[in-house]
Amino acid sequence: MKALSPLDVDQLFAAAVNAGDLDAVVAMYEPQASFAPSQESVVSGAAAIREMYKGFLAMKPKLSVSPNVVAQTDDVAVVTTNWGFSATSSDGKPTSMAGKSVEILRRQPDGGWLFAIDLPNGVAP
Repeated sequence: MKALSPLDVDQLFAAAVNAGDLDAVVAMYEPQASFAPSQESVVSGAAAIREMYKGFLAMKPKLSVSPNVVAQTDDVAVVTTNWGFSATSSDGKPTSMAGKSVEILRRQPDGGWLFAIDLPNGVAP
């Protein structure tokens, strides 16, 4: 399913994460998208993004999102999203996190929207 608006991207992404569907998660990104899992690390491209999400999905996370379009012009949108998830860590203990992402989304030729840049932990002040 494609995101028909910038707000749909995070909702479809969360549904894919909650279903544990790695292919659907990666499909929410442009082929050369950048993803920054931390302030010190950035990966680019579908293969690298897939690798980053394998371990996360192995924890069987339950993700909730509340996106907000900050600005949009033509085929580009800036979105911030409050998110939270609960999961089971590799040692079997429950874990949870929450944060606020900053995302650059781009409308694709088919009319759907995808992540071009995903900063799940926002930007450092």
